Amino acid sequence: MILGNIQLATMQTGAGILPAAAVVIGDGAIRWSGPEAALPAAFHGRDRLDGGGRLLTPGLIDCHTHLVHGGHRAAEFEARLNGATYADIARAGGGIASTMRATRAATEADLVAQALPRLDALLAEGVTTVEIKSGYGLEIDTELRMLRAARALGLQRMVSVRTTYLAAHALPPEFAGAAQAYLDRVCLPGLAAAHALTLADAVDGFCETIAFDAAQMAQVFDAARALGLPVKLHAEQLSASGGARLAARYGALSADHLEHADAGDAAAMAAAGTVAVLLPGAFYALRETVRPPVAAFRAAGVAMAVATDMNPGTSPLTSILLAINMACTLFRLTVDEAMAGVTRNAARALGLADRGVIAPGLRADLCLWNVESTAELCYRIGFNPLHQRFVQGVPC
Repeated sequence: MILGNIQLATMQTGAGILPAAAVVIGDGAIRWSGPEAALPAAFHGRDRLDGGGRLLTPGLIDCHTHLVHGGHRAAEFEARLNGATYADIARAGGGIASTMRATRAATEADLVAQALPRLDALLAEGVTTVEIKSGYGLEIDTELRMLRAARALGLQRMVSVRTTYLAAHALPPEFAGAAQAYLDRVCLPGLAAAHALTLADAVDGFCETIAFDAAQMAQVFDAARALGLPVKLHAEQLSASGGARLAARYGALSADHLEHADAGDAAAMAAAGTVAVLLPGAFYALRETVRPPVAAFRAAGVAMAVATDMNPGTSPLTSILLAINMACTLFRLTVDEAMAGVTRNAARALGLADRGVIAPGLRADLCLWNVESTAELCYRIGFNPLHQRFVQGVPC
């Protein structure tokens, strides 16, 4: 199929927007792209879809979500409005522990049913690949159930789902004050089980004063490395805890949040090729005042991705378009940076080399938009201009 009469944003570095362009799609992949006037003769006569002059981009990638979970935490939102902090809520048995109880009580079918509307909201805004973490079971059976639910979502919708094992998210009440015992009895055996069942594409953790320290996270990363699984890390969100440099030391795909990172962290991440995943939804919901060091990331050459961090407590955000607007307005990303953040850099944050830009040989995951430029995608608030989504060349 030829998708013609489009404005083409390949999202390759420095490419800009090509007017009067076309893309050739075949067998789920991109076969050719460029000015329609230069379409090779070998493709003449193929079925042609008129893009109506619309903007074509790669499919959007949400590279950090907690989409699968039980229940909600609206009461904690109210508590924060009344002055409670994230740490206050966590120490009082709320936060992740609250979602843990609801998730443990849910069946796999329950988790899928609850997650589908959240997933559908992302797909409606052009998401074609989504990462989904475990981390609310905090016991082996429920962690695996969450991962199975995430895999099931990818079978029920036209979307590529990448799963991440996040048992090192918080300590459940039964292991209060016993982090090493939790790692030994739950997190590490659960990781081995998830790998054996091919349920995990990557391994993540929360390196923070209210979660796990860098030495504890190193044990998880060592186990992941032994299994051949890539790692990611929630790092420097609430304090400077050494997570970003730990992630870099292990060659992590990404370090995420990073509000309290510094120039030294940026240098280490740049040397390791670790992507900085910025999560403005959490910054906004928690009313944080310390921003990620975007200027330091730019100066060091750290690739920056943007994601929703969709979760029930600190970023109940199911709009990838709002996430890129927030990244621009709150973190001062440029339009090019924000768009790269949900395309090519988001693909890097998931270790996926087959998507994120429009180029021959890559997956034909595409979005056709009723806009004139990528700037319009970043600038509008509460408006969805998606005309058509394609997953491996199939309109959906």
